[in-house]
Amino acid sequence: MSDEIIKNRYQKAEALRKEGINPFVNRYTPEQKSSEILANADELISSEQPVSVAGRVLAIRTLGKAAFFHMQDGTGKIQIYIKQGMVSDEGYRLLKQYIDTGDIVGIQGTVFRTRTGEVTVGARQLQLLTKSMRPLPEKWHGLRDQETRYRQRYVDLIVNENVRRTFELRSKIVSSFRRYLDSQGYIEVETPMMQPVYGGALARPFTTYHNALDMPLFLRIAPELYLKRLVVGGFEKVYEINRNFRNEGISTQHNPEFTMLELYTAYWDYTDMMRFLEKMIKAVCQDVLGCLQFDYLSDRINLEAKCEHLTVLKR
Repeated sequence: MSDEIIKNRYQKAEALRKEGINPFVNRYTPEQKSSEILANADELISSEQPVSVAGRVLAIRTLGKAAFFHMQDGTGKIQIYIKQGMVSDEGYRLLKQYIDTGDIVGIQGTVFRTRTGEVTVGARQLQLLTKSMRPLPEKWHGLRDQETRYRQRYVDLIVNENVRRTFELRSKIVSSFRRYLDSQGYIEVETPMMQPVYGGALARPFTTYHNALDMPLFLRIAPELYLKRLVVGGFEKVYEINRNFRNEGISTQHNPEFTMLELYTAYWDYTDMMRFLEKMIKAVCQDVLGCLQFDYLSDRINLEAKCEHLTVLKR
């Protein structure tokens, strides 16, 4: 990354301050999201209803005294059109002198379709909300370097839409598990993360120290022992969605800090739990995806059929 580019952006921020313009606005309230505008484009175009959106500038294409850029918010992307004489003089000056890819802007305007049919917001007002001091990757449409992606997840989220979808899907899956377990009479609990005796699995723990108690403690490798104590105490259905820590290897497939769903039910044996897990996974899949078949990597996963029950015992 060029130090000159970063230096230039800092200089732009300082020039804005000298003009009395805050390059890091504290508050802005967009009235629409890009997805809402795209979904209701025909109505917004016919009514000429003003819209207000905010998001990150991905790329700027200048055409004489006009410019196009795609703006990305939390729900997707939408094209913005800015033309001298249509946008305010201050907005046009901001675009020409100070706006770079990666900046976050607020746009007020009306919706129309270009000759190619793309839904576009024609800007009447443009406001710089956040000056980005570091540029997006040159190929802003996709960050490919795996090392950079994992070390700078925020950049990965900005430029790779599929990664954002994975994050959103994970959140929906966790919420669906909670709803299902709650509906089945389970109680969600929180058990200690720092434990005097780690257990519930075979793994090397992270060690810490409690100064007030003057004793070593371990970050949990599993919540099992405490959840079982709750069952002993009379809670017949308990679960926890928790963070666990195992001081072992690290790779793109293995993280020493990870999330686990663990649940316990009184009076059941493993066959009851197998049947319950099958029902729960199918219910969550149907809830989140609306179907029981989906693609994962190069495989087609089909949950419509009855799950095969295997044994760990030698035949």
